[in-house]
Amino acid sequence: MHITILTFPGFNELDSLVALGVLNRIKKPDWRVTLCCPEPVVTSMNGVSVHAQSTLSEARTADVVLIGSGIKTQEVVSDPKLMAQLTLEPERQLIGAQCSGTLVLAKLGLLNNIPACTDLTTKPWVLEAGVKVLNQPFYAQGNLATAGGCLASPYLAAWVIARTEGAEAASAALHYVAPVGEKEDFVARAMQNIAPYIP
Repeated sequence: MHITILTFPGFNELDSLVALGVLNRIKKPDWRVTLCCPEPVVTSMNGVSVHAQSTLSEARTADVVLIGSGIKTQEVVSDPKLMAQLTLEPERQLIGAQCSGTLVLAKLGLLNNIPACTDLTTKPWVLEAGVKVLNQPFYAQGNLATAGGCLASPYLAAWVIARTEGAEAASAALHYVAPVGEKEDFVARAMQNIAPYIP
């Protein structure tokens, strides 16, 4: 099981790193979660530099692809060479996006007739791309999921875990990262948001 988190220059740390942390609660020998970048080192919107753990070409063969957001997403979707490397297959892969990552899915043509979630800043661009935007934190249809708002990242990660390892594993991962004294409420709310989209 290889899960790639597409992480571009100017990335939002909360999207990429929170998802990475939640997904790595699954401790299995064949479970691999990587920051997937177009360059060996990328720097976040707040100046945090991370090393790529996988390349964009590896996203093509990954079991799961998550697309985080960032302040340079419009540059990403305007780069034909970069976008051409993102050959994703929702028939075979679980694919999720958060905030401006939803714009990437829209520009790849993967959200045709599928409503989506995104953040308020990106919403006009996603609407302009012809995608209906929902006023909720998470939505999935089949193997495609979108989340809106930085702190919806655990929902996206939990959806991946629930789809691959089951709802109990997703609840356990969320319980681990949830604030003390709020664990039960946090897990219940998160699972309530993703449960309608788990087959």
